[in-house]
Amino acid sequence: MNPIRRLLIVSLTLLASMGAVPSASAQSWPSRPIRLIVPFGAGGATDIYARLVAQHLQTSLGQPIIVENKPGGNFAIGTEAAAKAPPDGYTLVMVTSSHAVIESLGVNRQKYMLMRDLVPVAALSTAEGVLVVHPSVPAHNVKEFIVLAKAKPQQINYGSSGSGSMLHLEAKLFESMTETSMVHVPYKTGGAARIDLLEGRVEAMFDTITGAAPFIRNGKLRALGTTGPHRAPALPDVPTLAEAGVPGYDVQVIIGLMAPAATPRPIVNRLNAEINTIMKREDVRDAWAKVDSQILVMSPQDFGKALNAEIAKWTQIVKASNITMD
Repeated sequence: MNPIRRLLIVSLTLLASMGAVPSASAQSWPSRPIRLIVPFGAGGATDIYARLVAQHLQTSLGQPIIVENKPGGNFAIGTEAAAKAPPDGYTLVMVTSSHAVIESLGVNRQKYMLMRDLVPVAALSTAEGVLVVHPSVPAHNVKEFIVLAKAKPQQINYGSSGSGSMLHLEAKLFESMTETSMVHVPYKTGGAARIDLLEGRVEAMFDTITGAAPFIRNGKLRALGTTGPHRAPALPDVPTLAEAGVPGYDVQVIIGLMAPAATPRPIVNRLNAEINTIMKREDVRDAWAKVDSQILVMSPQDFGKALNAEIAKWTQIVKASNITMD
């Protein structure tokens, strides 16, 4: 073989292995259905967001987007499945600030590392939570609830969507900032915890506004305070926890999509562009407003910076507040 030709072939092979030459799979992507893993239970806020995005994304990409719920294990079951999937653009996973909390605690480190094993694709939104209690609880505002919790240490049961979930950590931060002590009752999903709260089997819960709002409006749950820096549009009469008696309390959840590490950059960029276009649609913005979330439009790089900032933030909170897993 001609030496120059041999050198050219070797050079092209090396460049392709380094990702400098787009692969045929990236050029022809997508040619089959895409799996979107939701490491949370069906019917929860994150699941709702996933299905709203999937509905529009499959139209723009021309391939079905199959939403697959894989809850459990502090999100490890679904997230690990995504991290170990082939990096070919056919697997996506929903992530939230809960993943950043788990990363800061090091709970799932033996199974995956968020920023090592996955690549940011696109942010979707931010959302807030709300502290709700069963109507039988003799506390009608945050200050009364704090007094009650201090008078009855380890006697008030609160539900969550599992140890290490954002609903759990919101409560742990509340306990730390108010010097109260309650009993954590973890469930597999937020919906299951909410059912027991409605039945009075647990007394309190930090819930998503999406899930709790209908029951707050019909009087089956009592809202004491929301977790963000400003009052939630869906619950304008409910004060923030900061203004109601816990100064400095501020928790907002970032929600977005990631893919297995080494997913070709052209595919990541295409997904980001398609998703950002979807998030700018008026009907999508209206749908997001109904579930009380604020739209986010970010590049993969900016979403990655936001996730790293969440990890740093919760690492500091966990350390300063001495928060540990139950």
